[in-house]
Amino acid sequence: MNEELEGSYPVRLPVWWGRRGAAGPHPELEGVTGRFIVIRHPKRFRRFEGLLARLLRAPNELRRPLDDLNSLLWELCDGTRSFEDICNLMDSTFHERISPVIDRTASALTRFNQLGLIGLSRKPYDGNWERGPGHDPSGELPPPDGRLGLDWQ
Repeated sequence: MNEELEGSYPVRLPVWWGRRGAAGPHPELEGVTGRFIVIRHPKRFRRFEGLLARLLRAPNELRRPLDDLNSLLWELCDGTRSFEDICNLMDSTFHERISPVIDRTASALTRFNQLGLIGLSRKPYDGNWERGPGHDPSGELPPPDGRLGLDWQ
């Protein structure tokens, strides 16, 4: 698993995400706040499921709140930092809490990749897509409920 990540540049794929809460531990880098991340996806229903969802007033979106470790990892994956750089930053921020850092970071990145949230490139990000907060590539998500306290600017 780690061999395929060596020398890669993890980059966030186009997905709606925002920040919430107070800043936690984080390195002093541009675009890195240490706040909790929430990722939003539109739900896809089949015909019958859609009818049931409307009748039961089910939410039309799936929210994925990340913990502090994964939130920082998400912010660090801007496509400009290599896997090794990210591991060093995670280790210097969380110390023994993330030990062994290479294995735990690789595991989290692999899971993000499997979910279609993170891409792994062999070269730094070149600006081909929007990777910042508040961008809805599906065009299906309404602005988030204000009660969620999300900052997506």
